[in-house]
Amino acid sequence: MTGMSLAVFLTTFFIDTANLDVSIRELLHSPGAANMMTSMPEVIAGLLGITISVVAIIVELAANRYTPHVTELFIKSPVNTIVLGFFVVTGTLCIWVSLAGSAGRYVPKMGVTVSMAAVTCSLLILIPYFIYVFNFLNPHHIINRMHDVTLKAIQTRVAASPQQVGHTKRRTLRGIEQLADIALNAIDHKDKGICMHAAVSLGDLSRDYLGLKGNLPDIWFEMETVLCDNADFVSFETVVIEAIEKKRTWVEMKVLRQYQMLYGETLNKMRDINYIIAIHTRKLAEKALIAGDPSSAELAQKFFNTYLRATINQRDVRTAYNVLNQYRLLAEFALEQGQWHLAVEIAERFKYYGQLGFSQGMAFVLETAAYDLCRVNELAFDLDVPCRDQMLAIFLEVDKKAEADHAMEASLRGVRKAQVKLATYYLTHSQVDLARIIFQDMEGELTDRLESIHSELASIIQPDFWEITDRGTNLDYLEPKRREQLDVFFGWFKERSQGA
Repeated sequence: MTGMSLAVFLTTFFIDTANLDVSIRELLHSPGAANMMTSMPEVIAGLLGITISVVAIIVELAANRYTPHVTELFIKSPVNTIVLGFFVVTGTLCIWVSLAGSAGRYVPKMGVTVSMAAVTCSLLILIPYFIYVFNFLNPHHIINRMHDVTLKAIQTRVAASPQQVGHTKRRTLRGIEQLADIALNAIDHKDKGICMHAAVSLGDLSRDYLGLKGNLPDIWFEMETVLCDNADFVSFETVVIEAIEKKRTWVEMKVLRQYQMLYGETLNKMRDINYIIAIHTRKLAEKALIAGDPSSAELAQKFFNTYLRATINQRDVRTAYNVLNQYRLLAEFALEQGQWHLAVEIAERFKYYGQLGFSQGMAFVLETAAYDLCRVNELAFDLDVPCRDQMLAIFLEVDKKAEADHAMEASLRGVRKAQVKLATYYLTHSQVDLARIIFQDMEGELTDRLESIHSELASIIQPDFWEITDRGTNLDYLEPKRREQLDVFFGWFKERSQGA
């Protein structure tokens, strides 16, 4: 725009002055230039009025749609301050230069030159500035900026000035809440992309915080009034507050409480948000384990339990299927990191929530839990962890309460299939004794039922499920080597019946 304006002006100027001895300098230094400056304040005032009107409207719309914090971010932006300040300075300069030229005793040559340059710049930057404003108010950019502002406040203010800890805690709480507010408003407007971005940003913030946590002073973790009076902590008993302070997990608790709220709002509505929350809760726990912060990992694990409880209460089988997948990945990571007590705890919760789902008529939840426990037991065997036998015992107990309900006995086939799958895994690794434990647990099964399970598992030769699923695999699929062991395992039942 600058080049085009300059090119058009110079072209017309040189055409008009082709036969005249006139220079651009004479234009700026002539008495007429000073008289022309009397209209410049009106131009700048109009320009400033248009700019403020447009900006005020779109900022207010964005604040109402996403979060009131947009206004604060906008005001604190250096670009906005510089541009609007430049308009004001230009208008003020034009007024004073016009006044100086009106005296008639001299021509304010330098004042006219600077004023014309400032007015020209004001006009030229108007459209680029509007582009910047619209880009600034893009919800995805707002989310990124909130993440950066919150993290920077923790990183710089706490480390530089312990006296500002209370203020920084308030800013941190507000930043986390505002990201959650954006997600919540996006749910109301069915803006799935924005909601997912806000949920991801909350997860990123929690993991980035774990990287800073080791360098923060002890005062940062104290549960002072600013925290205890917060909406997410005010209902906690004193013993809970003391535990949070002792374990130094108030930031993680705050983030996960926002996740819990969003999770409940999206059950049976926007399942993708449930999956994102489960994924980032798992990633938070994994980052905590890597950073040597088991308390944060255990907190994330408790929220997994909370998610599953809410999911079963809302009878959302599909969400339970995917959340259990993320929970299983956390159990496997805990085994790899040597956090065996956490892996055992997760296995116990698989059993509990699988049985809870079964008792509420959601048999597939129990089946899914059984298949996931099968995979966890396979990894426990590969790693030869001390809790291997304990994990196997939990797996074999997963269907005990369900067996009493004969009306849903057929639904237990999936559990038995998962147990048979684990037995074939043991047999491929020459662990006959472990496979015999599973055989002994299944000795009371009816012959017809065993034969049908054998037939179904042997017939599955495609690893991919025939429908689109998040896991992508067929839970009943066995590799060829494991499929060959089916005859060995089920042969023990034939030997038993012949012996009887």
